[in-house]
Amino acid sequence: MWTSAITPDLLSASVIAVPPLARDSNRKISSVENTKIIRKIEEGGVSTLLYGGNAVFYHMRLSEYADALSMLAQAAAPKTWIVPSVGPTYGIMMDQAEILKDFDFPTVMILPQKEIADETGIATGVRHFAESYGKPIVLYLKHDRWLAPSLVESLVRDGLVSWIKYAVVRDNPSVDPYLNEILNVVPANIIVSGIGEQPAIIHLRDFGVGGFTSGCVCVAPSRSMAMLRAIHAKDFIKAEAIRVSFEPLEDLRNSIQPIRVLHEAVASAGIAETGPMQPLLGELTDDNKQAIKQAVQTLLALPTVH
Repeated sequence: MWTSAITPDLLSASVIAVPPLARDSNRKISSVENTKIIRKIEEGGVSTLLYGGNAVFYHMRLSEYADALSMLAQAAAPKTWIVPSVGPTYGIMMDQAEILKDFDFPTVMILPQKEIADETGIATGVRHFAESYGKPIVLYLKHDRWLAPSLVESLVRDGLVSWIKYAVVRDNPSVDPYLNEILNVVPANIIVSGIGEQPAIIHLRDFGVGGFTSGCVCVAPSRSMAMLRAIHAKDFIKAEAIRVSFEPLEDLRNSIQPIRVLHEAVASAGIAETGPMQPLLGELTDDNKQAIKQAVQTLLALPTVH
């Protein structure tokens, strides 16, 4: 696992994969199956893996947290950067800070807490965690106006933020007042688009953010990396063609449920046995699984892009 400090150049060099976390039939974390997922992603040229919502870190037991971190650190290649998550509650993330001190992860992401929270309290909680952890964190802006731009600016200014995952969903991603306000007070190169391939071209080209995260990259990593390279090369026609190829699977994620669909898609692609979902998330219907399988097969049957 790569433990060097994070820089804006690293954020833009790779799609940031957001994989599922494979579990066995007893819902125990599977080292074998998770290693298969990591290898598939690495073989596609991706060097950054973020374990958050898709890995259901929201519902991870504190008693299994250290084992999960150890497994991920050992499974990653020497130049692969692993970013685990903490939270979403204050008490859990402060206990996780103590566990993380035994590992060399360069940063961690704080999962967003929306209920029983307000923005000044959230900012205080972020400060407490970052100061306890001893390293800057990944700030996850998932909800509109979750933190005022002035609070985001203060956290960045005080050296508590490594980078920002911006994942506020818009019907039209080209119109985003909140993102504009954040960009007015924070350098664009420490912000990454956090909603997959679909808004990535607009976010990188029109807003100037540094990179993008993706779940579907776990199914077709080389294709997603080709899209990132095309954006950097300003070949937006090529980038758009690649974006469209991910659309059927992303549409299923949006219409059914993003986490559950990706979990099934990785298994359906034959990459790894991802196992049952973590409660409080339910299982998919047979019709859902068939639709996902068809979308995955269509995606994987497309010609290779470079």
